[in-house]
Amino acid sequence: MWKPSQSVPSTPSFTPEPVHPTPPAPVAEPAHRAPVTVGDQATIGKGLFVKGEITGSESLFIDGKVEGSINLPGNRVTVGRNGQVAASVAAREIVILGKVRGNIFASDRVDIRAEGALTGDVTAARISIEDGAFFKGGIDIKKADAKPGAPVPPELPKPILP
Repeated sequence: MWKPSQSVPSTPSFTPEPVHPTPPAPVAEPAHRAPVTVGDQATIGKGLFVKGEITGSESLFIDGKVEGSINLPGNRVTVGRNGQVAASVAAREIVILGKVRGNIFASDRVDIRAEGALTGDVTAARISIEDGAFFKGGIDIKKADAKPGAPVPPELPKPILP
């Protein structure tokens, strides 16, 4: 027990080094997904109407109206809350927050958010439909990483009906 009357051996004064905050480590995206930066995304604003074919090599955010076809392989197509699309859409990833009429094909995934509505058939490796979303159509799940030359499982025999 320490008593104030006891002498404390003198120790050299120690000044701690100031603590520098370390920046947070960057969050790495999965290897199968290319990071999307602001410059890599085109936008169709809510005051725009596009009729025809859209192709390209960057992601697209649609908040206006689009009629025709959208083909952006390897990229993301996002239909915003105000977006109205009447087109067939092909992309790596498709996120729907607005309204889409037409068939969609995603090499990776389709995400229909709670505010979104899709009328048309979906072909994708993965699909997510949130509670409250509207969907009318068919779903065809395709494997994302089907390797060329890989053996195809044999088809099961069909039952013979009388």
